[in-house]
Amino acid sequence: MTPGVKQKIMAVIRDWGSGSDTLRCLALATHDNPLRREEMKLEDSANFIKYETNLTFVGCVGMLDPPRLEVASSVKLCRQAGIRVIMITGDNKGTAVAICRRIGIFTQEEDVTLKAFTGREFDELSLSQQRDACLNARCFARVEPSHKSKIVEFLQSLDEITAMTGDGVNDAPALKKAEIGIAMGSGTAVAKTASEMILADDNFSTIVAAVEEGRAIYNNMKQFIRYLISSNVGEVVCIFLTAALGFPEALIPVQLLWVNLVTDGLPATALGFNPPDLDIMNKPPRNPKEPLISGWLFFRYLAIGCYVGAATVGAAAWWFVAADGGPRVSFYQLSHFLQCKEDNPDFEGVDCAIFESPYPMTMALSVLVTIEMCNALNSLSENQSLLRMPPWENIWLVGSICLSMSLHFLILYVEPLPLIFQITPLNLTQWLMVLKMSLPVILMDETLKFVARNYLEPGKECVQPTTKSCSFSACTDGISWPFVLFAMPLVIWVYSTDTNFSDMFWS
Repeated sequence: MTPGVKQKIMAVIRDWGSGSDTLRCLALATHDNPLRREEMKLEDSANFIKYETNLTFVGCVGMLDPPRLEVASSVKLCRQAGIRVIMITGDNKGTAVAICRRIGIFTQEEDVTLKAFTGREFDELSLSQQRDACLNARCFARVEPSHKSKIVEFLQSLDEITAMTGDGVNDAPALKKAEIGIAMGSGTAVAKTASEMILADDNFSTIVAAVEEGRAIYNNMKQFIRYLISSNVGEVVCIFLTAALGFPEALIPVQLLWVNLVTDGLPATALGFNPPDLDIMNKPPRNPKEPLISGWLFFRYLAIGCYVGAATVGAAAWWFVAADGGPRVSFYQLSHFLQCKEDNPDFEGVDCAIFESPYPMTMALSVLVTIEMCNALNSLSENQSLLRMPPWENIWLVGSICLSMSLHFLILYVEPLPLIFQITPLNLTQWLMVLKMSLPVILMDETLKFVARNYLEPGKECVQPTTKSCSFSACTDGISWPFVLFAMPLVIWVYSTDTNFSDMFWS
């Protein structure tokens, strides 16, 4: 074979491998006097060069083996999620780069210098250069199994969390070394044993779906903790404020037990069925060393918890100070109720028995239960607004809230439960006051979510999806208008009805 013929054949192979079809090329050759199989030592690959000499070129075959259609969108999703996809293959470098361009690992015009290496090119680099190559490269071609293990080691030295896929016996060391070894369902038993996860359908998109599901589970766990901590902080604040201000008891132990064991339990369980956040795959991977509860989240827990406690105490105080049908005592009289006696001039005309009325405790308990149901709605997403993720995104949460409120109505209106819990039925005006004091917790958390979403949330280094220009349509994109049309009239009606709410502050 002359050099000219060889160059022509290689040009055809390069054209086939890097063209639009990205064909996998196989060269076929014959040997005039081949050795018998029994005479060849096939255990050692170093002997192959002796057997593959004096061959006669027969032809070249190009096989069409296109990537799955969904791979390109999955690679794009990985880039948005801050995940670097590296293709490691035994194919020719030109073919490998062409496939990378086709699936989005490289752009069509991107220069792949120092971003794509063959196994031989990688071996020729110094250790520091190999480390830098692993930092920037996204394609390795013509590699051997030992290269996979070396690449994993370099990535781990850069504090990267690695997930390695493989299906053969030779892939087992790399699968074992990586943080997450992923074996193909059609792979060998050795590869499956060495891996942490088996891909039953051999589909890369399933890995991306697993990442999204894992992030969703982690977020749901945080929301579960957030709901319980903020609710319990509210109960502690309620008890503390009552004692600090000298008010009558707002809640008694049996009521607190009912709230913690029955009312709170159902929504907390339902939070485990929360759907993934809308932007869950637009965030970078979290640092494995970061705490489950950051300083900002802890501040949010305290802020919401303090409001829960203050609103609960405020509901009881409203009945004493400003409610129609209430005693309308002064703040001084309320905070010094233990001094209430017939001969005390500060309590002239006040029936001391009203400080033992069940109405204040009923108001406090109703506000606590209702506000915690609103808090459960806030926990539907860590940072997404209810306007974009309405409550019915998690139908189990809606059902649990309805059931919890039904249980609260049960102890309010079904005898003899009010006597057991030392509460009494409320009228419409009192329920409107309960809603007035409960709904602001949603606005408060929406404000905290807005701050976190726009100023504190990481993700600037990820590839963000293209967004529309700042216009009304862009700002309202994704808003659930059915939820807006349902919630807005309710809020307007609640806050437009007079319940002497302001009298509590001016009395």
